[in-house]
Parts: sequence; C-alpha cells; structure tokens
Amino acid sequence: MGDVWKALADPTRRKILSLLKDKDMNAGEIANEFNMTKPSISNHLNILKQADLVDAEKVGQNVNYSLKTSVLEDVLKLISDLSSRGKD
Repeated sequence: MGDVWKALADPTRRKILSLLKDKDMNAGEIANEFNMTKPSISNHLNILKQADLVDAEKVGQNVNYSLKTSVLEDVLKLISDLSSRGKD
C-alpha cells in the first residue's frame, strides 16, 4: 500500500484522480488541464498505474485512463477503521 500513499501525496496526482472521477480521459486531455509537459503528466499517470489507482486502455493511438475505485475503497476503509478504533 506504500505506492498508494506515495501516489496520493502529490497534489497533481490527486487532481488527476478528481478529473477521472467524472469521466475517462486520454493523456492529452489530462495534460490540457495542467500547465506542465506531457512527459510530466505521463510520469504522474505511471505512478498512479503502479499504485493501481487508474486503469489504462489503448484505443487506437490514444491511451484512455479511468479511475479504479477498489484501492481507494480499501484506503477509505483503513482510515475509517483507524479513526473508529481511536474512539473506543
């Protein structure tokens, strides 16, 4: 789960996840939302993929990215469990 925390620690990656919450997007569409180079966005997307937070699917010449909620649900459950344990 270390990769997940590393991925979520960065504000750019959190914004990418927020964008993907609304719809699937390709790398170019994601890059257009930021003031950074496409290789920089690609690096962020690779970190999100390694953390299993996004899925990537090649469609023609583009790679479409989508939010993968299962790991996020695990993180939320862990946080909820930890916070409720402190109340006992």
